[in-house]
Amino acid sequence: MQSGKSVFQPGQNCWVESKARFSTPLIDCGNYYKALHSSIVKAKHSIFIVGWDIDSRIRLLRGDDEANSEAPSVISDLLKWKAEQNPDIKIYLLRWDSSLAFFAQREMWAKEVWEEKTPDNVQTELDDTIPMGGSQHQKIVVIDDELVFSGGMDVSTNRWDTRDHPVVSEERDGPDGEYGPLHDVQMVSSGPVVADFSKLVRWRWQRVADSSPIDIREDARIDENAPLPDAWPQDYPPLFEDVECALARTIPFMDEVEPAQEVRHMLLDLIGEAESVIYIENQFTTRQEIAEALNKQLKLKPNLSVIIVSSYEPKGKFECEAFWASRIEFKEILEKGIDPKRVKLTYSSIEDMQGRKAYKRIHSKVMTIDNKYLVIGSSNLSNRSMTLDTEIDTVLFGNTKDNQACIEQVRNDLLAEHTGRDIDAMPALFNNEYPVEALMQDQIAHGYVLTEVRDEVFTEQSVKNVFRALSDPEEPLISVPTFDGAAMPARNPRRRSIMILIGLAIIAVLGGLMFWASQSIPWLSSDSINAFLEKSRGTYFALPTVLLVYVVGGVLFFPVTILSLAVAAIFGPIWGPIYGIMGALMSSAIMFGIGKLSGNAGLRKIGGPKVAAVDEKLKRSGIVGVAAIRMLPVAPFSLVNLVAGISSIGIFQFLVGTFLGMFPPMIAKGLVGDSIAQIWQNPSVETISYLVGGIVLWGLMIWGSQKFARYYQARKESGNQDTASDNSDKDEVEKCAA
Repeated sequence: MQSGKSVFQPGQNCWVESKARFSTPLIDCGNYYKALHSSIVKAKHSIFIVGWDIDSRIRLLRGDDEANSEAPSVISDLLKWKAEQNPDIKIYLLRWDSSLAFFAQREMWAKEVWEEKTPDNVQTELDDTIPMGGSQHQKIVVIDDELVFSGGMDVSTNRWDTRDHPVVSEERDGPDGEYGPLHDVQMVSSGPVVADFSKLVRWRWQRVADSSPIDIREDARIDENAPLPDAWPQDYPPLFEDVECALARTIPFMDEVEPAQEVRHMLLDLIGEAESVIYIENQFTTRQEIAEALNKQLKLKPNLSVIIVSSYEPKGKFECEAFWASRIEFKEILEKGIDPKRVKLTYSSIEDMQGRKAYKRIHSKVMTIDNKYLVIGSSNLSNRSMTLDTEIDTVLFGNTKDNQACIEQVRNDLLAEHTGRDIDAMPALFNNEYPVEALMQDQIAHGYVLTEVRDEVFTEQSVKNVFRALSDPEEPLISVPTFDGAAMPARNPRRRSIMILIGLAIIAVLGGLMFWASQSIPWLSSDSINAFLEKSRGTYFALPTVLLVYVVGGVLFFPVTILSLAVAAIFGPIWGPIYGIMGALMSSAIMFGIGKLSGNAGLRKIGGPKVAAVDEKLKRSGIVGVAAIRMLPVAPFSLVNLVAGISSIGIFQFLVGTFLGMFPPMIAKGLVGDSIAQIWQNPSVETISYLVGGIVLWGLMIWGSQKFARYYQARKESGNQDTASDNSDKDEVEKCAA
């Protein structure tokens, strides 16, 4: 049975009008990740993932699901497994090349990490085309051009949670430790709407990539009568069938792309359709235009009620002053002249039997308009989501009685979760004269309850401030004038560019400090250091002097080879190598300790895959690996020391390996360094012969160490394979016996 005509107007309040053959919401991240894992395992042709973030470390499955799965749980391992299992499949990952504001939250070298973890048929790109101040905020996964996930969820840190949102959960563990309950909503759909998403993700990919993605499948089953696609996630039956829908976007002005504010116009038009109940859950509510539209509709429709669920407390100063201060104004506009029984802006919290409190973080972007429309998307009710970020919202229309009932079911299900009620109790509350008041009353003790927000406890209402201008802007932060007199929005700087600039700045500062010190502090000049070493020769202070030079040189990342040659030239071919190896060991131990104090997360994140590669060599090879790295030009001396500090290798193993790897070359350097000094003082055939012999010996030691390292690694890998084979044979015997 059809139910009227929708408000969808392509080109005005939506991009396209379409239909979903099947669709169902996935509430909270535990469900979405499980469904996503199921569909990736079933994928045959292609996978596109577009996100604000795509973190390689995320586990999609937990508990029994993880233990019983034949496929890996971690997203990078899963995609690698899928790509190796099916070499013909094409996988595309498009992640926002984010700004400085999110450095601490995300993988710093995301593209390099993904490229190292996955084979060639997995391609990764970072989108740096977004105007400065904006973000890539669409969250889309398209599988085999037959299935699409869309909504508010990324494969990112601090997202996973279950629908019961326990106060304490060991599984809610992020980079900074345990995080609190978090609520989000995604949707999985099939049918004609998938073709529109397939076009969108390919358009996004072609804007930033050098290569074109695989063409849309001509044989994709996306017609209005198609059955459930093969990749439909197990355990998540469709809720909606044959539902009319529309896709609304926000596209900022970037690189001559036609901007779009379809989300903004769609939400305003939907609010104008409301008659009985508007339900909203959203991460941020700051857009005053939306508050004014809600207030206007409340005054036009005396029987209309509005209930909004958002978060309780802000994270950090920027969020507090940009979004929570603005929410005070949003709330005032929303409620002005309206009976408080009809409208509430709320948060969901719990106090359990042990007296422990938790506040549910709302990350979802959902709106229902009576039983006529359901919006599940990526857009916040903020300035940036309406104009500056890239967004995509899916709007389902209750075109049949069955689909209208489904919209009511989704609304009731969400509110039951937030109020600690059973879903069967919800219809009676909405039959009340004041549904909002009924929702707020008689909530169950020790379950989740809704409470009206009072943001004055966090911040005072304020005029527009710098926090708001930076965190919730309507326009790009910087525009660059063009030759024709127009203005082009400046892009967010790429993370790689930022890292290079930071590195250059650090080098410049250190170089400036060293230059200043060499000019201002006489004993830090190269001549003074040589004189310093010369004066200590033949005294009791010779060894302490060398140790001091090596320690200072290590901290300043001074090349150890130059130090070793200098020490050998001054102290000779016997004491030079002895002093040198002792200095190198002390410098190594101190830098190792600094690495330990720096912490695994910080240094590994800044260093990226290069540091991770050295770390992996250390962990796999132990003492012999350290010795091989010391002989080979794998990385700077001080960098190896720092990375060893954050690796799993112990200080004893590290120092023994350092001694074994450095002492033989140190002897060769002693011959070279002493020969250089002798040639300078008394050139002769003998001294030149020593120099040539030392260089040849040095080269032979490097060559020999390479051969030994390869031999050792081959032996170790062969041993591992034999062990694995023995274990496999043992398993087969046990199976036969069983």
